[in-house]
Amino acid sequence: MNDGDGTRGAQAQGRQFGPLGTTLVIIPTYNEAENVKAIVGRVRKSVPEAHVLVADDNSPDGTGKLADELAALDDQVHVLHRKGKEGLGAAYLAGFRWGLDNGYGVLVEMDADGSHRPEELPRLLTALKGADLVLGSRWVPGGRVVNWPRSREVISRGGSLYSRLALDLPLRDITGGYRAFRRETLEGLGLDDVASQGYCFQVDLARRAVKAGFHVVEVPITFVERELGDSKMSRDILVEALWRVTAWGVRERVGKLANKAAGKQGKQGKQGA
Repeated sequence: MNDGDGTRGAQAQGRQFGPLGTTLVIIPTYNEAENVKAIVGRVRKSVPEAHVLVADDNSPDGTGKLADELAALDDQVHVLHRKGKEGLGAAYLAGFRWGLDNGYGVLVEMDADGSHRPEELPRLLTALKGADLVLGSRWVPGGRVVNWPRSREVISRGGSLYSRLALDLPLRDITGGYRAFRRETLEGLGLDDVASQGYCFQVDLARRAVKAGFHVVEVPITFVERELGDSKMSRDILVEALWRVTAWGVRERVGKLANKAAGKQGKQGKQGA
């Protein structure tokens, strides 16, 4: 599942993937007035045919107003005004629903702060031609991070490794947030019962995609630490990710043991008969 361009994975599975359709790049914002104009401009320049949806959580710094001004000048820029700060996961879910309701074929997750480089989006979209979901990955060969303290890298690598082992997932960067989904993939993930946020939201969607049998490809990216504004990472987000991933892992292992025991009982019953 880590083939970079998606082609080999599609051939291996013997599947024919349909056309992608129009791309919608969803950019959640909360107090990103310093970044929103630049990131929208870079997306429009990098993939001119793509549309952009700024999902703003009623930012007190005027981010939503700036986004409205951008939308007024460009028919391919849209703004979703939300009532307040409800977290990254809730913003993306609202953006997904808006995009699906409006007929987009590809929905992309992208941070507002420039850490996800829009200039790399064409490679993700190329890989998506042979996949159901493409992850921009920092931890596959060719991926890297720029201007991160060692402590942050340890937390991120450790979170992905723990999630990979706990959930038995064949992915290297499970917590990353630069992703491209086909609409059919999102429709098959059961988004109505997703309640997780932050790191955990990304883990949850990756977990659901793999367990549902979707073909997931990782493409190397360069992740650049934000230069302007404040990071939204917090201790609460990390704690939520830890306990949710642990709970999912325990539940899956208990389920596997129960299925194994049931299968063994059924086999013994047949032999006794």
